[in-house]
Amino acid sequence: MNITELLGGLVQSGMSASSNDRMKNSLGGGVLDNLTSMLGGSSGPGGGSGGIGDLLSSVLGGGPQGADAAKSGGGIGDVLSNMLGDAGKAVGGHQNLAIGGLGALIGSLLGGGGKSLGGAVGGGLMALLGTLAFNALKGSGQEKPQIPAGLLEPKTPNEQKRLEQSSEIVLRAMINAIKADGRVDQDEINRMMGKFSEIGVDAEGQRFLMTQLQQPMETEKLIAAAKGQPDLAAQIYAASLLAIEVDTQAEKNYLDQLAAGLGIAPQVTGHIHQMVGLQPA
Repeated sequence: MNITELLGGLVQSGMSASSNDRMKNSLGGGVLDNLTSMLGGSSGPGGGSGGIGDLLSSVLGGGPQGADAAKSGGGIGDVLSNMLGDAGKAVGGHQNLAIGGLGALIGSLLGGGGKSLGGAVGGGLMALLGTLAFNALKGSGQEKPQIPAGLLEPKTPNEQKRLEQSSEIVLRAMINAIKADGRVDQDEINRMMGKFSEIGVDAEGQRFLMTQLQQPMETEKLIAAAKGQPDLAAQIYAASLLAIEVDTQAEKNYLDQLAAGLGIAPQVTGHIHQMVGLQPA
């Protein structure tokens, strides 16, 4: 079972009505225009599947031009690094970033990408969540927050293991948030399962998703998993914020409960809300 592929499936399934817009906001208002301009395209309505979205997914998400694009000084890699603000600087520039995942995520947000990029999209989500967590912690006064898993391309077995563990916790947190208002109906489950099947998630992965959707909420387990890891706690909160619409009192109460349990300061949650373009309630 590939956890990042399941994360990519959640992204591609749409999650909530505002999820894509919040991810785009997190990437910065002008970055998509900059990237599409560099590739000779447009991020407008014409950027659907087969258009600039697929081009970005191919060039940045592991296509034949991906390696050259990522290494080009002053090019796409630098745009991505600069886009991430303090997080991009902290990792030492684009050569250390999870460029392929970020590119696949951006391509997916613009309407590109297919089943072959599910895992790359999930990796991009982890990089984005790492960026949100790092910048929020630093913006709230922490001088040297730990680099969150997903932001860096793993180079050792231990780094890979940490990324896989963090990715599973984030996936469970997003599914937990989806259940916050108690309205995960069969139509929603069918939609998700259909998307997972469409992008080629195997039977084991689909069973894992179904089990997670049907089991009781596990908020306390998620809180315990992030104990002593403020970077992971911030990623869990940011992931939850991306997964739901936050248009019911139950969802708002859940986010408050989650932040309190994770020990996240209001300044940190405030920064995360601001970066995704959502005003705190």
